[in-house]
Amino acid sequence: MLELKNVNFSADGKQILKDICFSLDEGKFIAITGPNGSGKSTLAKIIMGIEKPDSGQILFNGEDITGYTIDQRARLGISFGFQQPVRFKGITVHDLLNLSAREKLSSKEACNILATVGLCANSYVDREVNASLSGGELKRIEIASVITRGTKLTIFDEPEAGIDLWSFNNLIKVFNDMREKLSGSIIVISHQERILNIADEIVLLADGRIEKIVPHGEPLESFINMQDVRTCCKL
Repeated sequence: MLELKNVNFSADGKQILKDICFSLDEGKFIAITGPNGSGKSTLAKIIMGIEKPDSGQILFNGEDITGYTIDQRARLGISFGFQQPVRFKGITVHDLLNLSAREKLSSKEACNILATVGLCANSYVDREVNASLSGGELKRIEIASVITRGTKLTIFDEPEAGIDLWSFNNLIKVFNDMREKLSGSIIVISHQERILNIADEIVLLADGRIEKIVPHGEPLESFINMQDVRTCCKL
């Protein structure tokens, strides 16, 4: 499905990514982790097209998308969840789901989608996607919009950032459900062990390079310098 070949990226005179090579099969859940500054978020943005590589190649379903824009990649079926989900003043949750689905959903359909991410639908469907929502609520609404799109590849950049323990526990449940009912592939950038534990594979980045790829079930202690990876609080 997705293949990166010798991807390099520099910014402000510093090389951030160095000869990144890995592939993601259809229907897989991959977590990318590593110390702060290792290039995780940059790699996610490279795959989405937010940043452009200096060299190398990105293939999606056999098609070279290295020079494609964000819109072109989105039309191919790639979506992106930001660390801080975007707020939309004047747009309701129902409106957002309609935009994601590219059609007008009934209230019942919108409520059913919200229920899959653990939200009490009647309380949220007509609310604006604005600052009145907590970080955890916004994360789950963003995931609901991704589910509605039905994309082939979804990338989440540190989805645990800025959310409380209750929201994080629900986020883990959502990812578990997505993994079990996966119809597309997922890449999650994360430090959190509970997210790493449900991934099919864990990719360890360090100093802009892939140090190791660990399959599901292998102890996390097998990671190199795992102490440096666990920089976030354990939720």
